[in-house]
Amino acid sequence: MFGAVLAVLTGLVVLAGPASAHTELVSSSPAEGASLATAPTQLQLTFGEPVTLPPDPVRVIGRDGARWQIATPSVTGGVVTVPVTPAGGAQAYTLTWKVIAKDGDNVTGIVHFTLTAPASAQATTATTAPTETTAAAAPAAVGTTGIPGWVWVLVAVAAVLAAGVVLVRVLKGPKR
Repeated sequence: MFGAVLAVLTGLVVLAGPASAHTELVSSSPAEGASLATAPTQLQLTFGEPVTLPPDPVRVIGRDGARWQIATPSVTGGVVTVPVTPAGGAQAYTLTWKVIAKDGDNVTGIVHFTLTAPASAQATTATTAPTETTAAAAPAAVGTTGIPGWVWVLVAVAAVLAAGVVLVRVLKGPKR
């Protein structure tokens, strides 16, 4: 009997996914994997719940190491808007971001996009919004992090052990 109950409890804990109370990136502009003909003058990250920003929350770095200048970002609820001054050639770029979720935990992620024309030449001639060949509303929650998986495994093992101890004591009954 004890073995069956312990097996059921273990199965429930192992099969249950970790609770995720953190916000996720719902969409971004530029979108994950977008190819842009014109470099954007602002970035926009939309989250599933209101967020706040830590210092230095956004970076854009090209494959060749070119860094974009980031102006002061603004936050309205779950939408982070970041004015940028693009720099670098036609290449792949990585936008890294970090926000503080409503529960106070740091959440980070990455969005990859590509410029098909040099950003530095566009910065002086571009007057229109960027053209994306990938939908801006595409989910871009790439590389988001919250509580590490090993923490959940440790909690699950501790819960199973605690349940086992309680179950053994209940089945044995009180000492006389």
